Formats: sequence, structure tokens, C-alpha cells
Amino acid sequence: MNSPRGLDGNTCVIGLQWGDEAKGKLVDLLTPRFDLVVRYQGGANAGHTVVVGDATFKLHHIPSGILNSRVMSVVGPGVVVNPATLLKEIDTLRDRGVVIDHNLLLSDRAHVVFPWHIAEDQALNDSQVKGEGLGTTLRGIGPCYRDKVGRMYAIRLGDMLRPDFAALVQRVVEAKRRWLSGCGGDALDAAAIHQEYAHHAERLRPFVTDTTPLLLDAVEQGKRVLFEGAQGALLDIDHGTFPFVTSSNSSGVGVSAGSGVPGRWIHTTLGVIKVYSTRVGGGPFPTELFDATGEHIRERGREYGTTTGRPRRCGWFDAVAARYTARVSGADLLSAMMLDVLSGLPELRLCVAYEIGGRRVTQFPSHIDDLRQATPVYETLPGWSEDLTRARGGDDLPLNARRYLERISELVGCPIGIVSVGPDREQTIFLQGRASAAREDCRV
Repeated sequence: MNSPRGLDGNTCVIGLQWGDEAKGKLVDLLTPRFDLVVRYQGGANAGHTVVVGDATFKLHHIPSGILNSRVMSVVGPGVVVNPATLLKEIDTLRDRGVVIDHNLLLSDRAHVVFPWHIAEDQALNDSQVKGEGLGTTLRGIGPCYRDKVGRMYAIRLGDMLRPDFAALVQRVVEAKRRWLSGCGGDALDAAAIHQEYAHHAERLRPFVTDTTPLLLDAVEQGKRVLFEGAQGALLDIDHGTFPFVTSSNSSGVGVSAGSGVPGRWIHTTLGVIKVYSTRVGGGPFPTELFDATGEHIRERGREYGTTTGRPRRCGWFDAVAARYTARVSGADLLSAMMLDVLSGLPELRLCVAYEIGGRRVTQFPSHIDDLRQATPVYETLPGWSEDLTRARGGDDLPLNARRYLERISELVGCPIGIVSVGPDREQTIFLQGRASAAREDCRV
């Protein structure tokens, strides 16, 4: 693992679990140190929550840095955009007093979610893989990415502003009607869809541009860029728990492809972990809890999906998985979130290995069937009873909490630079080392 380089230069924030690691809070907190914040993959299936005092903001397309009007928020080419959802998000932010006219840009290369994508998602919703549903949010994200790769029926944001947009919609609708025959395809009305999306396009026109040269100019000019990942590395289409994954590269390997900025310009990767594990939807989850402890974590951690409201599956921290994703994502530093949730538990467990087929393994399996057979090997540490939400420095944490964090750092192979003890910006601890130098820069 690389030695930590603090929070200097261009930084990407990557979730190292199955998403929902509280990346939104972290991006919002770090934004004042940067000139641009870039969302580079995923779509409206991602939900980032930012808490400022008594106000809570739930974001799906727009980068979590939008609350800082000085910083440019960019939605990159790797994102898939639902225009109606995006406009609702913009209108909601404006209604709440957030400045959003001069500090938001949308890539004209970003692909667009259409009604046929949502119809395809719903048509496939009952399908199962190895006896489980994939857990899609039914927002058309996967089908949109499929069309992007297939190319024949893909429509990008910039296409909606061109004179042949109506003809393009007509051609795609004719093909999709055949594909969706018997399950909603007949309801697709090309003229109505074009009219609706043309209206969306005009409203979005002021924000749409080619963001790729803009970002390349920014890094070459020495501006500081913060890259905001969505979902988590275990959901990466190539490196996650396939097929129970998302449809984009949600680990650190996706940053350059989704933004257009080569890796040489990314100086620090901040891996975000919860100090326990959660998952939404299907797929194996070796450390999942089905008892009162799992319920304690769910209720204390408010573990319900930002986008869907679904209760999340909860379990002990899986260091085997986190070490794997930290390596895949090139994490230099960890941010440990939700530490306050574990207060009150008499003992805590950390998964340090798996038993698979009678063998002890510490390498994360590449095949879902092997992971399904994995029995976690636990190490037990004493818990703590103190309320952590008022802690503002490492010395404010009880000894057992510090030892728990130290052990996670050892197992993952990466230093912890930031600890979250509550949802608010102020409920954040910058530990000793170069991460602590960011403390004052992150004040708003």
C-alpha cells in the first residue's frame, strides 16, 4: 500500500464497501479545499446525504459539493442522467436557497435514461440470478449503460440539443417496442417522449458543455479537483461481487474513464469505510447479522436507503473485503465513518479471514459461489459505552474505540486520517498526520 499523501492535490473519494459509506458528508466537508467537484459515474440510483445543522440534503445526480457556491460542480461523461429527476433536484435545491446557476456543468457526453430503460428494468425485475434478485432500484440505470455499450440505441445529453433529436427518438422507440412487446412496449409514444425530453433539454441547455477539455484545462492549470465516487467498490461491474453489482466502475479504477482525467493527475485516493458493513439488495454478505446487534446497527445508523428507503442489511466489518477494495482503488488514506453507531455494544467483531471449503483464506474470492460459501473468521475486541458524538479529536475517543480503529487500519493496510462520529460537518475528527492539516481548510 502506498504511503499516505494526506489530502494534497487532486483527490478522489471512493467507497470501499457496497455503497452507503457516507461519502456525501465527506465530499461536502472537503469541498472548500477544491476548485471543482466531479461526479463521474452512476446515476439516480446513487443517493448522497449531506447534513448541515438542522438541514438535510439528499442528492442523486448533482455532486455533494453543490452547497458551496464558490466551487464548480461537474457531472461527467461517465454518469447516466435522468433529466426529469435532475431538474427536480435542481428545483428543490433552488427552493431551499442553494445557488445553482453559475456553478453546475453537465457533460454533453453523459448518456440519458429514457422511459424505455425504466420499462426494461421493470420487465426484468422478477428475473433472478442463482436464486436471488439483483436488487436494482428500477430507475433504468442498467439498461441505459447497456445501450451505451451497445451503441445502436444510445442517446447522449448533447444529442437532445441537436436538430435530429426527434428522428433519433423515433428510431429507438420503434426498436424498443419490438424488444418490449408484451411488457409495456406498446405504451411508448415517440412524439410524447420527444416533446417531454425536448422541454427538459431546453431547461438544461445552460448547464450542458463538453466537460472533458474543461477538466483537462483545470488540472493542467493547477486547479484542485475533488472526484466523487458513487456506490462502492464491491459493486464495481468488473471487480465487485458480480453479478450483484452496479453497471459502472464504482471502484477507483473508474475515475479516469468516467471523468476523462488521466490517473497521473490524481494525487490522493481517500477510501471511505463504515466501521461495520451494510448491503442493499441481493448477493452474499458473509458478516451479515440477523440478531439484535444487527437491528441495533440498523436503527442507530439510520440504515435505510437514501434513494429507495429500503432497510439495509447490516453486519460486522469485513476486513478481507475492505483490504481488497483498498488495493483495487489505490487507497492512500481511509475515512472511517459512523463510529458513533457502535457505542453501547459490549463487544465488537472484525472479520479477519474466511473459511471456504475447509481452508482459511484471506484473499477476497473472485467468484460469487465461493463468497456464498465463506464463513467469516472473527477477531473479538471490547466495545465502549460512551457517546462519541461530541468528540472532536482523537484523544476524545475512548481507548477501546481507538484500538478498534487501529486494528481496522492494520487489517486493511492503510492509515485512517478522518473519523466521523455523527452526520453533521462538525462531527468529524481529523487525526494526526497530513490529514489534520485539512481541518481548518474544511471549515465553511
